[in-house]
Amino acid sequence: MHLYYFDGLVSAQHFIFIKNKTMHRFISLCAFFCLFATLCMAKSNIKSPAPGEADTAAYYNMLRGKKIGLLINQSATYNDTLLLDRLMQQQIMVVKIFVPEHGFRGTEDAGTEFGNSTDKKTGLPIISLYGKHKKPTQEDLQGIDILVYDLQDVGVRFYTYVSTLQYCMEACAENKVSLVVMDRLNPNGFYVDGPVLDTENRSFVGMQPVPIVYGMTAGEYALMLKGEQWSKNTDGLDLKVIKCLNYTHKTTVPGYLPPSPNLRTWASLIGYPSMCLFEGTKLSVGRGTDSPFLQFGAPELKGSYKYSFTPTVKKGATKPLYENKTCYGFYIGNNEKDLIKKMSSGMYLQWILNAYNKYPDKEHFFNDFFIKLAGSKTLEQQIKAGKTDKEIKASWQPKLNTFKVIRKKYLLYSDF
Repeated sequence: MHLYYFDGLVSAQHFIFIKNKTMHRFISLCAFFCLFATLCMAKSNIKSPAPGEADTAAYYNMLRGKKIGLLINQSATYNDTLLLDRLMQQQIMVVKIFVPEHGFRGTEDAGTEFGNSTDKKTGLPIISLYGKHKKPTQEDLQGIDILVYDLQDVGVRFYTYVSTLQYCMEACAENKVSLVVMDRLNPNGFYVDGPVLDTENRSFVGMQPVPIVYGMTAGEYALMLKGEQWSKNTDGLDLKVIKCLNYTHKTTVPGYLPPSPNLRTWASLIGYPSMCLFEGTKLSVGRGTDSPFLQFGAPELKGSYKYSFTPTVKKGATKPLYENKTCYGFYIGNNEKDLIKKMSSGMYLQWILNAYNKYPDKEHFFNDFFIKLAGSKTLEQQIKAGKTDKEIKASWQPKLNTFKVIRKKYLLYSDF
């Protein structure tokens, strides 16, 4: 809303208008309150859980007049509008785009390195923060006042977006760049479970002593990284979180965009924390099929399971495990309500315990990646020793309890 002051006519009315400062102030105040009421009404009309991006009143003025960098991909969207397009429509000066694993459009295979490029629509440079270049350099951040992070996270330690978030926090602190986290709903924010990472096993799929499912949004996680001094030298970082609307940690309703090519459905995200452990074994999780992370299997399990699937080359899975080979295994289902109920008591270990017991070559069931995913050597040892799911979960509790005390300090939303 704009106020226009006309002074092209010399008249008594004009003279009174210009001289009457009280009237000027009154009109300005009326305009301000109208604008404020409009913004508040727009916010109050949003009744369902919504990402921080929906609360435009919380960040438009913050970003105006600044040079903005965006760390985004296709998931940085609200009401079918990409954050990049939304800001440019408001004539907010976006100067550079940064992208995490899977690329700007979220189509790159897991683990695939890709270089810098240019956005064809806007002509803006796109900086890859994956592969050997995971942390923004001084040159990358030159000319940027504020870096905005807006990625649909999964709420799982080994999903690499929170690792990218940490590197960006450190880079922003080092280069005196402010960081704004546009918060988003966490599909796995309704529980905390899994082994806590032993710091000797740090990697890009696990950088901090948190459990596999940490029950925090990206904004809460960023506050924890800074508050616990787990991110390097970020005490002085200017960090702001644009909160989700109408969200609590009890929220389990769909409301997301696929964050990567093999997490396509709400159900796949719910199953992901337990299913991804199979990526550290000889079994396929269905990459190269229409239901990745909703099934597991291997050719060697023929006769042990009736269910089967055959991975083929697909977008986001150009070299799937067991390509064109029939895998025998188990389909966990595509009903998110059933899966959420199953996860109500935490991660579901029975899938991997059963698969290990049925796999004929147990000596080669695990690969080196399993320890990085689990965060410690213990889980593999427990499975090999024949421990039950209850025994394994009981062993997690002391460290989980310690983490929960830390977590609670940084929650922005009502807990479960």
